[in-house]
This record gives sequence, structure tokens and C-alpha cells, in this order.
Amino acid sequence: MTIRLVAVDMDDTLLDKTLQVSPRTCEAITKAQEQGVLVTIATGRMFSSAVPFAKKLNMKTPIITYNGGMVRSAFTKEMVFHKTIASSVANKVVALFRERGWYLQSYMNDELFVVERCEKAKSYERLSGIQAIPLGEKFYTMQHEPTKMLAMAEPHEIQEIQKVINREFAGEVFTATSKSNYLELTHPSVNKGHALELLAKTLGIKQEEVMAIGDSNNDYPMIEYAGFGVAMGNASDRVKAVAQAVTTHNNEHGVAEAIEKYVLR
Repeated sequence: MTIRLVAVDMDDTLLDKTLQVSPRTCEAITKAQEQGVLVTIATGRMFSSAVPFAKKLNMKTPIITYNGGMVRSAFTKEMVFHKTIASSVANKVVALFRERGWYLQSYMNDELFVVERCEKAKSYERLSGIQAIPLGEKFYTMQHEPTKMLAMAEPHEIQEIQKVINREFAGEVFTATSKSNYLELTHPSVNKGHALELLAKTLGIKQEEVMAIGDSNNDYPMIEYAGFGVAMGNASDRVKAVAQAVTTHNNEHGVAEAIEKYVLR
């Protein structure tokens, strides 16, 4: 098995509990790149939130962001792929969330929009390093054409929200949980698996030469697509079930362990 492209999720995978990349993981990624292996990020985060990590790790390969909604170079900013939710659909989603009293944030032109900087918005700012733009009532009246939308609620509420969205917007949006309290909404054709397949084809890399590493249900499509899928030790049972291997926890250098074991020669 020769791996030529490695795609790594960020939160709870590449990053430890302090939201940093461990020195051992940095070293493993650097060694892989020195051996000619392409390494990229595949995250639900917005592009501008992922760029500092891609640059720190010298990832010259375009990075997958917004759960596959945008594939773009962190260094040249060249756009490889970008797909938004249709405005007509997004506006109906916003109206439903307002009616139900659910929290929603919307990502357009690589900016993060919220109704107000409430505690949910602030907690996301701390995680992503991005400042939200509060719009007040304008959030509900403006035209949305987002790369992604994100609902935040308690885990049992997220399950209910996902059921409602999947029922009301079947075929119009794709939904996936990235954390137990996060529900991500993208264009129906957008997910990390489709984006990774597109990137691999663009780079002339075969499916069997691709490795993907992740933990959450939004990572499932890329782990299913990859020739060699690796689930983190802290991954969901669903992700572990589809992976070819399970590595250690994100706080135990799980990404480094996988690269050292399956990629480095």
C-alpha cells in the first residue's frame, strides 16, 4: 500500500484538547511531505480559520474547508471548488430556525454572520479564532447564499433539529454532526468525501492511494471514500465501523501514530 495523499480532520483529530498540533504530529506530517506525500486538512471550519494551521504545517496542497464546500489553496488563495446552498433554500432554513427559536449561524464570503454575539456565538469564536459579525434583525431579512450554515444546541436537541431539517429540506441540504452539539448544513452534493475525491482527481491520485483520518460523522464520507480510512480512538462508532484502522486518541498523537505506521517509509 502506497499512500500519496493524506486528508486530516482538524477538531478532535489533528488538534488536541488545547486546540494545538502536537510537536510529534508536526514532525510526522513534515516527514511525510519530505517523502513526497501530499498532506491536507479536511475540516468543517471556514477557510480563514483553517489557514493558520495549513501554513504552520506548510501544506501546499489545497485544503478542504466548510465540510467540502470550499477547496482552496492556503498559500495562493486559488479556488479549486466552491459550492453554496441555494439562496431560496437558505432563506427558508433561516425562517424555520427563527420560527422554532433555534440558534443558527451563516457563512458567506468566508465571513461568519450571527443574529447577536450570544454565548453560543462567543464559544464558537473561541474555538475557531474568528470573530462573528452580528446583524440583529437583518440576519432574518437579508438574502443568504451560504457556503455552510451551523446549528448549535444540546445533543438531544441537535438530533431533533437534524430530523426536522432532513424531513423539510430533503434533497436540498446535506446535514452532518461535527460535534454532539453542532449540526452542519451544506449544499446537498457537498461533503468531505466528494471534496476529497475531486481533489485527488485534480492531483492525479488514485482512490487507493488516499488516506483519510477523522473522528466525527461529518468525516464519515471521506473515510468511506479513501482507499485507507483511519478512525481516531475518540471517533464515533459509526466512523470506526467504516474505517480500515483505528489509531489512538487526539490527545495521544493519533494522527502522528497513523502517519508513522501507514505512510512513512
